[in-house]
Amino acid sequence: MVALAMPAMAQAPRWDSPGAANPLLPGYFADPSIVRDGARWYIFATIDPWGDDRLGLWTSDNGRDWRFSTPNWPTKAAATSPSSGDSKVWAPSVVKAANGRWYMYVSVGSEVWVGSAASPAGPWADANGGKPLIAKAFAPDYHMIDAEAFIDDDGQAYLYWGSGWNWTNGHCFVVKLKPDMVTFDGTPRDVTPPNYFEGPFMVRQGRHYLLTYSDGKTTTDTYKVRYAIGDTPFGPFREGPNSPILSTDAERSVISPGHHAVFRSGGQPYILYHRQGLPFPPPGDAVLRQVAVDPLTIRADGSIAKVVPDHGGVVNGFTAHRDTGLRWQASGQGSDALHGPARAADDNYATWWTPAPEAAPLLTADLGAVRPVKGSALRMRFPTHRYALSIEGSRDGRVWQRLATAEQATGSPIELTHPARVRYLRLQVPADAGVWEWTLR
Repeated sequence: MVALAMPAMAQAPRWDSPGAANPLLPGYFADPSIVRDGARWYIFATIDPWGDDRLGLWTSDNGRDWRFSTPNWPTKAAATSPSSGDSKVWAPSVVKAANGRWYMYVSVGSEVWVGSAASPAGPWADANGGKPLIAKAFAPDYHMIDAEAFIDDDGQAYLYWGSGWNWTNGHCFVVKLKPDMVTFDGTPRDVTPPNYFEGPFMVRQGRHYLLTYSDGKTTTDTYKVRYAIGDTPFGPFREGPNSPILSTDAERSVISPGHHAVFRSGGQPYILYHRQGLPFPPPGDAVLRQVAVDPLTIRADGSIAKVVPDHGGVVNGFTAHRDTGLRWQASGQGSDALHGPARAADDNYATWWTPAPEAAPLLTADLGAVRPVKGSALRMRFPTHRYALSIEGSRDGRVWQRLATAEQATGSPIELTHPARVRYLRLQVPADAGVWEWTLR
């Protein structure tokens, strides 16, 4: 297993640099699915650690500044059956069908459910009469998860899915879908390519069908992305040259990349995927993954070049930089050298400030001079958690005035309005909280 840590006096590694555009999202999410509707981007994803009773949904109009919510469907309560077990809601796939509606295929336990909506924003509703589209009993020797829909150039839809148990023996199944996007048009086929484990995603390049997928174990440093080439959506598939195309790269501090989606923006293909949060391994046994994006090169012959994972995350059509608001200097006490106060102002979603044990959980922002401030946008470490927050302001750093409070704040960003003319602002958070970024406006 690869271990990544930062010695107290060492030069900051690339992943730790201010302004890094990867991770793309502020928080721990996995198995991303990305779509665009009009001018808005949507990323649906598993909420880490290991799923939640709902999915995460991030929206952005510029590809850099994302807002978190949870779709109304699916939930564990609304999409469950006697065989779904205790496992949570995982691995969404969202596509727009030829009929103009949007469809979501999502795993709950070892089952696949399907929902539909007029827009990616919802509201979503079950599309299969309150029962799983693919039940656990379909092939009980394998894990019935990770369904991914593919719409061919002629509008015909196909559904791919499948994994294995105990990180071995994954199998991939595919079936053609009828225009309602729910009814199977024929019998599902086992099209498992070489070295397959889970997370299938189909891409067409000319006359070639490229079945991309993940292999390895996401909880260690062995997870990776492979691909295989076929002449039809059903294969047969032969593993492509350069496969695997995305793997752990310890020198670049990229650990266990996988379970991806492929999308295009500005004429360029990209791969959106999760990789382990850093430093890795984390304390305890939590599975904490983050979403990243990198360019993908697909050649005319169907081969895919190896991906060079980066912390820059440049994407055609995305704004070059996030909105960082007013410039400020941080002071306070962090839990260690890696989680000091400056991390909340470094424009990097891989790093966060967390208060020092036994110290007051306070973070102070110095604007350099007295100036008008409209409010704050806080990106907390876990957008699904609830936080008691308060913000005080001061002109001289000695006399403080309470400007804003929130008792059960949740989401990302958490926006607090506190118009005032101040030089200093002081944020109080729960003692165990973490702050990716504190943006002042």
